[in-house]
Amino acid sequence: MSVPRPRSRTRSCLAVAAVGALVLGWGGPALAEQQGPTTVEPAGAAFSAELVGSAIFTAGDVTITCGISLTSPGDGNNLVPDAPDNHNPDGAVGGPINAPNFTDCTTDVILVDATVTVSDPVWQMTMQNGSPSLATMVVPAAGIVVNTTGLATCTATVSPTADAPIEGVWSNGDPASTLAFDTATAVVVEGGFGCPNVDEAGFTATYAVTNADDPASPITVSG
Repeated sequence: MSVPRPRSRTRSCLAVAAVGALVLGWGGPALAEQQGPTTVEPAGAAFSAELVGSAIFTAGDVTITCGISLTSPGDGNNLVPDAPDNHNPDGAVGGPINAPNFTDCTTDVILVDATVTVSDPVWQMTMQNGSPSLATMVVPAAGIVVNTTGLATCTATVSPTADAPIEGVWSNGDPASTLAFDTATAVVVEGGFGCPNVDEAGFTATYAVTNADDPASPITVSG
């Protein structure tokens, strides 16, 4: 095996920033601001959101692919509000969710391993009816920390000093609705030699959102 050129070290650290986008993404330019009535149904239902296919993270010419990401109900989280709170005549409907995990991740950089830690187990999620309908997840400050080992030792923290709202496009479906992200998020990268000053990474992924209580009754967003 040939000895990697110095550029490989830079690329490996860029991979840290890319994985930092794992916070689902989610924190890039906001989609069109929306207001108006929103109803999420069925009222009181528990829901899960599971990655469909792969999540792809990019920073420069580095790509990271993760095959597993899931948030499931538990501890009173991932619940559509009970009626009448599942309807808001003036805006979004939401509540707490269990933070999604991220596993089975690989990079396109040789000899680089990454570990993703969700440092806060509870996030917030809101759903807003519109064209398109939006789902916004709020990642707590420093809620995701990514560490790399191998050619360089770096730490990437997602939005270390402030909560990070991230928006995806919601589409009603049966039996599963979908939540699609195609955005960028801010990260702060720290470390020794080879850890560049990269402050943004791209994220694309699609999640299937299902009713954990009754899979035949889909979670939907309407006016």
